Order: sequence, then structure tokens, then C-alpha cells
Amino acid sequence: MKWSEFIKDYLTFSRKERIGILTVVSVILFTLFLPDILSQTAKSRPIKMDTAWVAAVKRSEIKIQDSLNENYQKNDTENAYAYQYDKRKSSYNEKDIIKGELFYFDPNTITASEWRILGLRDKTIKTIENYRSKGGRFYKPEDLQRIYGLHDDEYKRLKPYIKIESNTPKTNEELVLPKSKDEIQPSKTYAVRYSIIDVNNADTTAFISLPGIGSKLAARIITFREKLGGFYSVEQIGETYGLPDSTFQNIKQWLKLDNPSVKKININTATVDEMKAHPYIKYSIANPILAYRNEHGSFSKIEDIKKVMAVTDEIYKKIEAYLAIQ
Repeated sequence: MKWSEFIKDYLTFSRKERIGILTVVSVILFTLFLPDILSQTAKSRPIKMDTAWVAAVKRSEIKIQDSLNENYQKNDTENAYAYQYDKRKSSYNEKDIIKGELFYFDPNTITASEWRILGLRDKTIKTIENYRSKGGRFYKPEDLQRIYGLHDDEYKRLKPYIKIESNTPKTNEELVLPKSKDEIQPSKTYAVRYSIIDVNNADTTAFISLPGIGSKLAARIITFREKLGGFYSVEQIGETYGLPDSTFQNIKQWLKLDNPSVKKININTATVDEMKAHPYIKYSIANPILAYRNEHGSFSKIEDIKKVMAVTDEIYKKIEAYLAIQ
């Protein structure tokens, strides 16, 4: 085939064909350049901001700032009167109240640690300590109500347990007129006295009357005594779960033991369950005792229990008083 015939047959277009080709090319070019045209148009248009939304955000920021300033000023005011012997009304969340353990106390002699046991906050305790360090004194239970930071419900909870040993108020003349050297006498200190109780016979009320002992600790002491089968020593009170050693040392002077008799366990007949129920024996000791008894027979004397590997000298000294041979 000659080139002239090829061109004539395949590359020669009629008028309609040329129009169709131009139309297709135009559509292709328009499609290719359309994104660029649209992006330039969008850039040329100014962006309109939602001024109403911006204004609302600014108003919210102003309210938050005002609230912070108000709280800051309120805190400054509270700090300015933090240590005055005067109670003012203030709102607070009841969830912030610390529920302490109650016991009888003298607000003129009680220590900061004992205030904490009663459930007072550190800030309130500091106010009381500052008042007492400046010579302040409580002459009647109602005086405690005037302490700043002590809320009404806290005072009502403590009031039945307030015991002030010396409540003779000073007269106005004594507060204003200076005394001569002959009239000045050393101040007397009054120690708070509590009733001495027998640890094997006392009930929860008797234990609660001691300083630092609330209803929970009193119940724990009674439960511990029942599980042991009685106390053979006052020192055993100090082993009560949750009882601070400082509190035990404080109440120790008011504890006595007139009847050291305890409930005993017959090691020749007791089961593992009976022995492990005792706080001093537990399963780790009860099971070896039973195994030794099954292998070697009954114990002839209490000291023979020391032949059990699990029973050390220290354990034997603790459990000896609770063991029996029958």
C-alpha cells in the first residue's frame, strides 16, 4: 500500500469528524484543568468567620476567669482569719469530714495525734494548737465550738466525750489587772484520769472510755480476746489488729489482769480445725501437730509438743498457756 493511499484512507477526516475530535479534546482539557481553576477561585474568595461563635467562646473564658478570681479572693480571706478564736459560717462538702474514733478527752491536754484519731483535720488542729500556745484555755465544752474551722456537726459528734478537768473561769479583773510577784504561783497541771479496767472482763464500753480507743478498736480487742480464749498478759492487748503502739502505750497504765485464766485446747484430742482457729496456732502449726500425734501417739506432757518441727521456742512460749493434756 502506498503512503498516499494510507493517508487518504486513515488520516483524512470529514467536517463532522473534525468537529467531534475537537469536542472530545476540549472536554479532556477542561477536565484536566478544572481542579486548578476551582482552587484559584476558592483562594480568591475571602473567608467569613463565625463571629457569633468566637464571641461565645470569649464570654465563656471571661466567666471562667471571674470564677477563678473569686475563689482566689475567697481563699485569701480565709487565710487572713485562719487562726482567730472565732467561728464563722462557711459552706463545705460533707464528704470531706473525717470520721474518726471517739473517746473521752480533755481539749486542754489532748495531743495533736489524738485530735487526728478523733477525726479533726490538720488545719483545725493547727488552729487549736495555736490558740493553746498563746495561753488560750477551754473552760466548758461549748468553748470548743468557737474554734474556727470546726463545723457544727463535728462539734456535736465530739461534745458528749469532752471532759474538762478544771473549768474554773477567770474573772475579768484577773484577765486585765496584773498580779504582784507574791500572787504569782506556778500553774498546776491536771492529768486526765481514767478508770482502770480488767482486760479479761471489760466490755466494749469500758475500752471505749480509754483515750484513743473508739468503737472499732474496742470491738477488735473483744474479738481478739474471744479467739484467744482470754488474755494471760496485758501485753497481748498490743497485738490487736489496727491498734497503734503509741495508743497501747498510752492506755497500758489503765489496764490490769486480775484473772489470767484462759480457755485451753487439749492437744491429744483437738482436730486441725479446732487448733487452727486459735490466732497463735493457725493451720501451719496445727497440721504438723496432728501428723506428729498420729505417728507417735498422744503427748504425755505439754513440753513434748516442742518435738514438732514447726513449734519453735518462740511459738511455744506464746501458746503454752493455751494448751492442756487430758
